[in-house]
Amino acid sequence: MKQYIIDAFTDRVFSGNPAAICVLDRPYSDEMLQRIARENNLSETAYLRKTGESWHLRWFTLNGEIDLCGHATMAAAYAVMELIEPGETQVRFDTLSGRLTVDKTPDGLYAMAFPAYALSPVPVTDAMEQAIGARRSPIWRRPRSSPSAKFS
Repeated sequence: MKQYIIDAFTDRVFSGNPAAICVLDRPYSDEMLQRIARENNLSETAYLRKTGESWHLRWFTLNGEIDLCGHATMAAAYAVMELIEPGETQVRFDTLSGRLTVDKTPDGLYAMAFPAYALSPVPVTDAMEQAIGARRSPIWRRPRSSPSAKFS
């Protein structure tokens, strides 16, 4: 597998938000992906695997897989459009959060629309109030991702 360390949200090396971008040449176990993420010791390691016209994209922190990571998605888009498939101006990622599309603008910037979730209210409990130190109302949460969206 190839791996890149890419600084997102910057135009200078060693600034911005770093993410490891691993381009998978074959399926790997979740355990192996997690071990690689821990070895990288960055806030996120993103895994890409090409499938037809789109890319499967997963994100792992030091503690496990997450549903969405903005800076690692932008870093992955940069890796695809600048290093893997130079000249491309759009990349589509299939993720736990659904399809994400990143476009390269004519001035060389990257743009992505984040998914919108249908939120549902969560009752505020006394334990929550004690933990926060104030009564917050209302609290909303997004639905959990479907495990069927995972890939190896």
